[in-house]
Amino acid sequence: MKILKRILIAIAGIVALLLIVALFVKSEYAVERETTVNKPKQVVFDYVKMIKNQNNYSVWNMKDPNSKMNFTGTDGTVGFISSWESEMREVGKGEQEIKKITEGSRIDMELRFKKPMEMTDNAYMSTEAIDSTHTKVKWGFFGKTAYPFNIMGLFMDMDKMLGPDLQKGLDNMKAIVEKK
Repeated sequence: MKILKRILIAIAGIVALLLIVALFVKSEYAVERETTVNKPKQVVFDYVKMIKNQNNYSVWNMKDPNSKMNFTGTDGTVGFISSWESEMREVGKGEQEIKKITEGSRIDMELRFKKPMEMTDNAYMSTEAIDSTHTKVKWGFFGKTAYPFNIMGLFMDMDKMLGPDLQKGLDNMKAIVEKK
């Protein structure tokens, strides 16, 4: 009985320590990648503001070609929602809504993941003219992990997890837009 009591006290101590550490772990994260597209800014922006186009370049959208997709509203306008549902765990179920558009320069989206876990993140794509025929495109994600789950930030690097997929998506988008 004494061994069981000591084990329970040790487990309680570890849990308490983790909860205390979580108080000091950063809960926000931001990941951003960029590329230069050899096309005028408006051409690039007109392509990236259409959420349906992500099916052509987003690594996540391409993971499961059998995902059930549903669209609500007018693509490229505030309030448009693209939802997906997949049997693949890494794709899951969720939706993306256009929350704000700064015409010609930025589109802000809210991502609502429903499965395999519920969470809400934010994403954006921005375009900036380098000159009349070259455009810098940035794609970023940012969000906040609730306490005490933010402790996972000590073990997971969101930049390393999301960054390569963002860059691959931007590379795909660049190739598509430059062929237009």
